[in-house]
Amino acid sequence: MTVLIIGGGIAGLTTALSLHQIGVACRVYESVETIEPLGVGINTLPHAVRELSELGLGVHLAATGIATAELAYFTRRGQQIWSEPRGVAAGYRWPQYSIHRGALHMILLDAVRARLGAHAVVTGHHLAAWEQSEGAVRARFIDRRTSAPRGEAEGSLLIGADGIHSALRASLYPDEGPPVWNGAILWRGVTHGAPFLTGRSMIMAGHEFQKFVCYPISRESHDKGAAVINWIAERKFKPGDAWRREDWNRAGNLEDFLPWFEDWNFGWLDVPGIIQSAAACYEYPMVDRNPLDRWSFGRATLLGDAAHAMYPIGSNGASQGILDARVLARDIKAHGTTPAALAAYEAERRPATTRIVLANRGNGPEQVMQLVEQRAPTGFTNIEDVLSATELEGTAAAYKHLAGFDKDTLNTRPPIVTGG
Repeated sequence: MTVLIIGGGIAGLTTALSLHQIGVACRVYESVETIEPLGVGINTLPHAVRELSELGLGVHLAATGIATAELAYFTRRGQQIWSEPRGVAAGYRWPQYSIHRGALHMILLDAVRARLGAHAVVTGHHLAAWEQSEGAVRARFIDRRTSAPRGEAEGSLLIGADGIHSALRASLYPDEGPPVWNGAILWRGVTHGAPFLTGRSMIMAGHEFQKFVCYPISRESHDKGAAVINWIAERKFKPGDAWRREDWNRAGNLEDFLPWFEDWNFGWLDVPGIIQSAAACYEYPMVDRNPLDRWSFGRATLLGDAAHAMYPIGSNGASQGILDARVLARDIKAHGTTPAALAAYEAERRPATTRIVLANRGNGPEQVMQLVEQRAPTGFTNIEDVLSATELEGTAAAYKHLAGFDKDTLNTRPPIVTGG
């Protein structure tokens, strides 16, 4: 019997490819009528790139994304706090890729349709209700725009990979309410500009309450000596500030944030110039959801952002959804399409992702930037007078271990999903 996957995003499509790899029939149901390459840049970390490579997608990632060579933290004055090699440059067997989210999404979608068939992804189907019996689960769908019925489907399992506003999660936890806002607003955009630092660097500058992040995301432009720069400008407001919290994705206004970054020209990086050169920018509140005590209910479970939406700190959101998909496939291969498989999947992934959600609420590895701001608000001559090398290296190493991508463990562990 077919596994029903709710949501055709990165996590849902990776789940479909992983189930196909082990010979389990599945179908993806997506709410939107047409899946388009939306969004801005994201990072896929080496542990996620390994899984996508083991699905045969490594060549597509390499042809599209930038193999990140360096991660560096700076103060709001452009003084370097910390720099470390990333991906292959750091000794991993797999790269870290900075890539346009839409490009990664299309790589996965094309692979699903090529391997599972043109009808493997059913669009315009929003989950409205579901029920389960001892041996099956039945889902009912509607057109999200009109509420018109879109039919039913029966399967052996129901996998909710439908994002931070998951319909399946809402049915399991009807009193949960909206995502939790931490007081920060992100303005995001893409700018065509000159390469900076190594040309494959990801940089973060500032501190917890004002930050700028940028990195190149286009291999095609990089090969021509140019850069397509994904950037994020962030401001954190005071608790209770009357920001436009009801708006989840809206066009941004430069006057809301550019004045806070107008003097951030570091010589090697012109932050206001990058912001002003973008064709458009979008505004997002930084939100997550509280960790759950339970994901799986009989033949239904949650996966990806539907299970563990987290702050975009440490480049872990999409990567953790990819890992979810692979562990779920491994456990279905071991236990069949049964509640026991979902229980085994949850037993590994729920505690692991809960730790990351909570660590990201504490600012994750980026907390070193806040510590420097607190200890040396007017700048420094030597970073080790502010933060020791042990503190810097320890913070970076601890987060890699927590998130499951410390180099030695990743390079030596066996594949999550073996064979077919």
